[in-house]
Amino acid sequence: MAAPKFTPTTAIGDVTSYRSPDVVPDPWTPDRPGDLAGRQPIGPRLGYQGPDQGYALSLANRLKPQLVLSDNEHAADAVAGCTAVAMRRASMYGRAPVIHDVRIAFTVWGFLDTAPPAELVALRVKMFEGAGDAHHYDTVRAIAEQVPESTLRLSPDEVGRTYPERWRSLVGI
Repeated sequence: MAAPKFTPTTAIGDVTSYRSPDVVPDPWTPDRPGDLAGRQPIGPRLGYQGPDQGYALSLANRLKPQLVLSDNEHAADAVAGCTAVAMRRASMYGRAPVIHDVRIAFTVWGFLDTAPPAELVALRVKMFEGAGDAHHYDTVRAIAEQVPESTLRLSPDEVGRTYPERWRSLVGI
């Protein structure tokens, strides 16, 4: 950072230049028990890894007042299920979740629609039941897996134009 003009300096300052270190450290290798060699493993119950995934929950809670729920639904279940969908979408792009990931998840499941299709409501009541409970990880994973990758690759505008006419294809039915 440059110093202001009024900062006193010596007439001839010490000239420094870059010097290589005397010893070059060995390259890092995954030799500890918890280190993974290569890419993240893929399989059941492993989810989708990405940076700062928990931020999706904060974003989902910002949209919570806008959720339209039926009598048999709970906001905590909707937030838990759609947060998993948003985290999956964000991890596909190798980045942290953004508000569009969460908005897309709530849109495809009809939670932002004042009059969602009755069949969609019946499906989500059944699928999202208990998702907000900490002991229902499999329920949340099933919701995230239900939405096809092709839907998650759509832009928010494309999802808005496609929903509600093609909600079945958006949620993978």
